[in-house]
Amino acid sequence: MTFKNTKEFALELDQLDVLNSYKKEFIFPKVNGKDVIYFTGNSLGLQPKRTKSYVDEVMNDWANLAVEGHFYAEKPWWDYHERFANPLSKIVGALPSEVTVMNTLTVNLHLLMVTFYRPTPKRYKIICEAKAFPSDQYMIQSQVQFHGYDSSDAIIEIHRREGEHNIRLEDVLSKINEVGQELALVLIGGVNYYTGQVFDMKTITEAGHNVGAFVGWDLAHAAGNIKLDLHEWNVDFAAWCSYKYMNSGPGNASGCFIHEKHHANKDLHRFAGWWGHNKERRFKMEPTFDPVQGAEGWQISNLPILSLAPYLASVEMFDEIGMNVLIEKRDKITAYLEFVLNEISNEVNGTFEIITPKNQDERACQLSVYLHGEGRSLFEYLMKNGVITDWREPNVIRLAPVPLYCSFEDMYDFGQILKAGILK
Repeated sequence: MTFKNTKEFALELDQLDVLNSYKKEFIFPKVNGKDVIYFTGNSLGLQPKRTKSYVDEVMNDWANLAVEGHFYAEKPWWDYHERFANPLSKIVGALPSEVTVMNTLTVNLHLLMVTFYRPTPKRYKIICEAKAFPSDQYMIQSQVQFHGYDSSDAIIEIHRREGEHNIRLEDVLSKINEVGQELALVLIGGVNYYTGQVFDMKTITEAGHNVGAFVGWDLAHAAGNIKLDLHEWNVDFAAWCSYKYMNSGPGNASGCFIHEKHHANKDLHRFAGWWGHNKERRFKMEPTFDPVQGAEGWQISNLPILSLAPYLASVEMFDEIGMNVLIEKRDKITAYLEFVLNEISNEVNGTFEIITPKNQDERACQLSVYLHGEGRSLFEYLMKNGVITDWREPNVIRLAPVPLYCSFEDMYDFGQILKAGILK
């Protein structure tokens, strides 16, 4: 399609957009009395309007039933989490038995590493990407130190080549083969938070397995954003937060995946808790742990129902739309944003550079823009004029045109505000 940087063309694209009506399903902050253009769904998604009714239902059941809500609420609390299995499995490409919800993201990664990071004197190293999200860096450092290893020796970071913004797949594969029999675990963010680069998870997972390592993925920026096929890719484990592209609310519950090939392996260590115990016998309070068969067997505590209610509202919305439809619009609106950015850059003599890969297979919803010659004042101008975006040092803004609630008209209007901010 040949794009045009005009209001009329953007409105035509919105009229053709099958998801255009979903924008009305969300609540937007306002600046100067107008709905903002919201580009930070890669940090915190907007609140769906339907969320309140899901939370109110739990509050009403708590008020009217108290403890009996565990079994007699309209959605009984004791199995509330099971409602996530089918819709989440479609979002991440898993079997329903391979996914569950519990805790928060970094907590889940720590718990999963109890199972999948079992270092030995000969096999103890972890491969991750350089400039991973700090929480992952801290988590991995603390894990290797807990096991008595030196971080500088046990953690192998994959770096970008000099002068390049993104990590090359061949460099990841080369490093996996180089570390070889010393490699215990590959743990990488499926989508890099800073650049928006999407990694070839299938190929990297296969390479890790070929040298005898476990492979896990932090899908914080991937779940609800890209096409995932965790079961078929043979991924050992994964975890993701729910408050970015899946709009469940600040700091909300995490989802996790454990491949079915591990479900019956009683030799795998895990930190046990009663909610992971055989649910048919859970309330018998037995002294010996008998895990639920499947990902639920990694649960520890009973679930925070008030937190899960907004998440359920969102995953049911995803289920009625389907990931294929979301991804089709994602690709189109991201390409249009890229076009608008390039048009504005030409009009203002090349002020900025998109550092996210141009190849659609290596990017998703996010475009990271390097503002050559511009400082934080441009970011502040955008914010004051109703464009909610994200600033990363030294001078990068991250733009995530989330297909559920961003419009093509938003992309055009953003371009005009951006140009005005540069020329002011």
